[in-house]
Amino acid sequence: MVLRLEYPRPQFVRSEWVNLNGEWDFEFDDQNIGLDEKWFEKHKEYTQKINVPFAFQSKLSGINDSSFHDWVWYRREFAIPDTMVGKQIIMHFGAVDYQAMVFINGKLVGTHEGGHTPFSFDITNYLISGIQSVVVRVEDPSIEETIPRGKQNWLDKPGGIWYTRTTGIWQTVWLEAVNKTHIKKLKFTPDIDNGDIIIDVELSGDYGEKSLEIDITFEGENVAKDTIIITDGYLRRSINLYNRKIFRTGFHDVGWNWTPEKPNLFDVNIRMKEQDQILDEISSYFGMRKIHTENGMVYLNNKPYYQKLVLDQGYWPEGLLTAPTEQDLKKDIELSKEMGFNGCRKHQKVEDPLFLYWADKLGFLVWGECASAPSYSEDAVARLTNEWIEIINRDYNHPCIVTWVPLNESWGVPLICNNEQQKHHSVAMYHLIHSLDTTRLVISNDGWELTKTDICAIHNYNHGQLNENEKYNEFRNALLNKENLLNSRPAGRRIYTEGFNHCGEPILLTEFGGIGFKLNNENGWGYTTVKNEEEYLADYERVMKAVYESNSLHGYCYTQLTDVEQEINGILMYDRTPKCDLKKIRIINDMWHVSIVNS
Repeated sequence: MVLRLEYPRPQFVRSEWVNLNGEWDFEFDDQNIGLDEKWFEKHKEYTQKINVPFAFQSKLSGINDSSFHDWVWYRREFAIPDTMVGKQIIMHFGAVDYQAMVFINGKLVGTHEGGHTPFSFDITNYLISGIQSVVVRVEDPSIEETIPRGKQNWLDKPGGIWYTRTTGIWQTVWLEAVNKTHIKKLKFTPDIDNGDIIIDVELSGDYGEKSLEIDITFEGENVAKDTIIITDGYLRRSINLYNRKIFRTGFHDVGWNWTPEKPNLFDVNIRMKEQDQILDEISSYFGMRKIHTENGMVYLNNKPYYQKLVLDQGYWPEGLLTAPTEQDLKKDIELSKEMGFNGCRKHQKVEDPLFLYWADKLGFLVWGECASAPSYSEDAVARLTNEWIEIINRDYNHPCIVTWVPLNESWGVPLICNNEQQKHHSVAMYHLIHSLDTTRLVISNDGWELTKTDICAIHNYNHGQLNENEKYNEFRNALLNKENLLNSRPAGRRIYTEGFNHCGEPILLTEFGGIGFKLNNENGWGYTTVKNEEEYLADYERVMKAVYESNSLHGYCYTQLTDVEQEINGILMYDRTPKCDLKKIRIINDMWHVSIVNS
């Protein structure tokens, strides 16, 4: 049995915790009778076992059933370690798709709706002496089209661009012990122009007559230390890191800023104390990073930065949405960097925080995206809005994330071209995200029919087969300059929806390629197809050459990193086996240096 035992929240680390992954009792409830029959009580016998946090549709779950079951139940027993007794016990769920009810010792402690973001409950008052019981009921309606489910198939068997669905627990379940008075939230906002890190802290419990100590180190050396007398449940501190060093450089960079080439990170230790007693202690980190647009280009730390991204669906053949191990998350980044990509667009998925941790550590840009709902309604708006609030709350501190993508290819807003309500939704999502996060870029509708946006993001798969010269020349011409890019309709849709126009935003080609290449006679599809490695590399170079010839594109996102189920258009196979010499992919990807110099 594969076990996911690593610490699940690397941006907010405490020492006292218990991992609840592994074998749980499990039951399908296809008649939806579990609540009436009180399956949350001990008398109910569950007939199956499941390996949490792998969804029952996956091989690693031990069940491997891809048929539709809209209601499922989980149960396991656990003990509270002696070191945690007397403290508040918090139960955390990394992600449960889609609606969860959590029972402790037969009592309902809380519910959560949303399939991609974490939630937690204080279970202290529900505990009994001896062995404890947790039961989780999950509802994942298969025909509900207002749920943000992204690439998950919801009506029939997987096919086309739709993959095997995920139901239930798919990220780590764990316990944490805290004192009644503890740190509730920690937020880092870098300001590289002034060399400051702005730290926001929210506290829980009785904060009177207590202090907060903040220690910041860089590569093991102390950079700053601050002690704050707590007078409120919320406090903010701005700490200057660079001192006078910043004024001796012409680029506001003393060598400590975070980039994919030099992923510098500051370590932070925060202690809440009452006199000499430590009530709470958090380990974390941050990166000094700035992203903005200027002169039609994206700037990283006040310098133009050409983004070479790869589309990453975040699926694995044995775990589906859940990576088999933490090393699998790390490996995807390492393989991408080996090919010359400096980042990825996580497509229609909110990825495991451990992926973002390794992107921070290894130096890898990430565009964060949420699953879209299949259709538009007021319920779909509310559900997407709530998930985005929780996404930003979870991921705000990761320096690797530079862009948010709330909508993709008009999914969930199919009539946006002439429907004012759906236009308002797109604009509202843009402003909502900026109201929560001023440190990143936001794309209103990646691909086409853009409204208010920070990047003009265009999708174009019309490069044609190797021998289709006329199609290829049309593709090259569509990318050649700003006028052609903005007037193109690669999917038969306008780049900007009616009533909106380009306002100088950087133009990036954020989906293209998708060359299909199968190595083991598997069935599947790509946007174009090749027969062997030689053809694959020739076609890849042909497509990339058209991108680099453009005098108006300032970055790209190639489709895609890996094959996924019936899609065989990855550079890597589904199991991450390379389809070609990755050094040759890197040589092609590095052509942009010559292109930029010549332009």
